[in-house]
Amino acid sequence: MKLLLDENISLKLVKFLQKGFPESSHISFLDMQGGTDTQIWEFAKQENYIIVSKDNDFRQRSFLLGFPPKVIWLSIGNSGINEIKNLLLNNIAIVEHFFHDANEGLLVLELV
Repeated sequence: MKLLLDENISLKLVKFLQKGFPESSHISFLDMQGGTDTQIWEFAKQENYIIVSKDNDFRQRSFLLGFPPKVIWLSIGNSGINEIKNLLLNNIAIVEHFFHDANEGLLVLELV
């Protein structure tokens, strides 16, 4: 499972996520910083990434266009790196199930 972190999520998270999601990256590492949502969407689709974002744009795009790519939308407000890291790592099994589910294109993860 490869996660592609959107620019609204700290690129520092990638190193913390490597244990659970070893092929993950950030759009900055792929020279896509400032790229359009369409460019990111198409790249994720071609490279089999799951887009992870706090932004509603990719959630809405998922509703309109379906998948691939799949999208994980983090409904977390202004949470910091540790909260996001823990949210993703504590839900590895859910993300894995989502990745393999042929019927689901959007996963919402929220802090409780």
